[in-house]
Amino acid sequence: MAFDGIITKAVIEELKPHLIGGKVNKVFEPTKNDIILSIYNNGNNYALELSSNPETCRIGLTTYSKPNPQVAPNFCMLLRKYLIGSKIIDISNMDLERTVQIKFEAYNELNDLVVRKLFIEIMSRQSNIILTNENNMIIDTLKHVESNTRELLPAHEFEFTPINKQSFIKLNSFDEFLEILNSSNEKSLSKLIPFEFIGFSKTFILNILKVLNISDTNYSVEELEKVYNRIKEIINNFGTSNVSCVKFENDYCLDLISNDTTLNINFFIDDFYFAKENTNNFTSSRNNLLKIISAHLKKVAKKLENINSKLKECSQKDTYKLYGELLTANLYKFKNLPNVDKIELENYYDNNNLITIPLDKSISIHKNIDKYFKKYNKLKNALSIVSEQKIEAEKELDYIQSIVFSLENAKALSDINEVFEEISENIVTKKEINKKIKNKQSKKKIKKDEIELTPITIDGYNVYIGKNNIQNDYLSLKFADKNDYWFHTQKIHGSHIILKTNGNIDVPDEILTKCAELAKENSKASSSSNVPVDFCLARYVKKAPKAKPGMVIYTNYKTIYIR
Repeated sequence: MAFDGIITKAVIEELKPHLIGGKVNKVFEPTKNDIILSIYNNGNNYALELSSNPETCRIGLTTYSKPNPQVAPNFCMLLRKYLIGSKIIDISNMDLERTVQIKFEAYNELNDLVVRKLFIEIMSRQSNIILTNENNMIIDTLKHVESNTRELLPAHEFEFTPINKQSFIKLNSFDEFLEILNSSNEKSLSKLIPFEFIGFSKTFILNILKVLNISDTNYSVEELEKVYNRIKEIINNFGTSNVSCVKFENDYCLDLISNDTTLNINFFIDDFYFAKENTNNFTSSRNNLLKIISAHLKKVAKKLENINSKLKECSQKDTYKLYGELLTANLYKFKNLPNVDKIELENYYDNNNLITIPLDKSISIHKNIDKYFKKYNKLKNALSIVSEQKIEAEKELDYIQSIVFSLENAKALSDINEVFEEISENIVTKKEINKKIKNKQSKKKIKKDEIELTPITIDGYNVYIGKNNIQNDYLSLKFADKNDYWFHTQKIHGSHIILKTNGNIDVPDEILTKCAELAKENSKASSSSNVPVDFCLARYVKKAPKAKPGMVIYTNYKTIYIR
């Protein structure tokens, strides 16, 4: 995680001139891990976000709004009681630790001026937010902790537990730095420095080594001194415009880069984590829905397997009829025959070749005959029912596979929400989905009139691509005019493509081919060759009665093969 102690210190130093003296106007708790304080100072409004999310824990200003629950959680109500109207008098942390202390000054119920403290512990899974009085007695915490090593509960004293590492800030010279490093057997600087000193992440050290062109494991004393001076220079420039955040691989870190933008570190971190949270929410939501769909897919596949097994059994119905007829025709032979478990008879349907008929010797021949005819009639009746069930199961399986395709090709959280609405109405209920998806966000029902479509322009023609079954239905049946062209891969799951013609159906062949290529690229056959793509005028695309979303029938079509 890049939000290390040195980032924490830099953020605090950047916040101080803007927030100290500010008044807390509002308190929000948009998620179970996040608190947002609305602060007014010197004519400006700031939103200070305190996050104890294990993956994105941090402190900093934010410009992104988050939906709030209709009923505020208990900790949020408590913070409103104690902090709204209070003034921030200090923001600090000890050394390069990741525990931030914000001091507030406010009047209590007796109109006495009191101090309250908010501690933000930025420690991955142990991250927490603690409200205390001026004597560090806990009023309440966002997460209650009760263990053998530590208790974070109301009416207990909050004890700051420093990390047992060296302090870089307290070093007086490079020699002290060198002595500490030489006392260890570790040779990798990206592991050694974070292990020995408070507040440095591996990412931070690797970036310094990259900037100075120094090897992580093979370095000289002179190069170590360069690393020492670089770190010291970064720390000495806290609170100035000479220090900024930079991206490093898939993470970020602090470095000496001039940036005249006010609060540039805070807003860089805000943008970084907003994008990260969006990605995490998207991935989590998609995987949760895929899990539900996969479970339903297995059920339908199992149902189809049972249907096929029943059909296989039904295919034996004519054999049972034959047994019954042959036994009936040869009844005269069984008058003095003892009970047996099988008998050989001439099959007059097969040139009088002998056929062995199994018998139940515990019952009479007449009852064996009745048994075979009953089996025949039962399987005959079952055949028509099971055949219909197979057609429906295959349609259901095909539809679920189209949902899987939509989820695998979703690009944004809004696409996931549309699929969520679709499956909650057509596959499983919202109640069932909500049982399996924890920490779900409230999802607004998608109305067809609210669907926003962005066209692709091909040589002056606007082309629209459906991202899921809801959009496919809307595009093909509502949005498209009767003289627009409709494209779809033949018998392959994919997006519906609409080419807007503005009433002129004489579209050049090369435009039609490019639209067919789009249909192929936005289908399950995107990596295949020689893919057939059907196209026709939108007037020939219809919805079958009771058909699932995205399932249409079309006529008067032509086919283009995309090689």
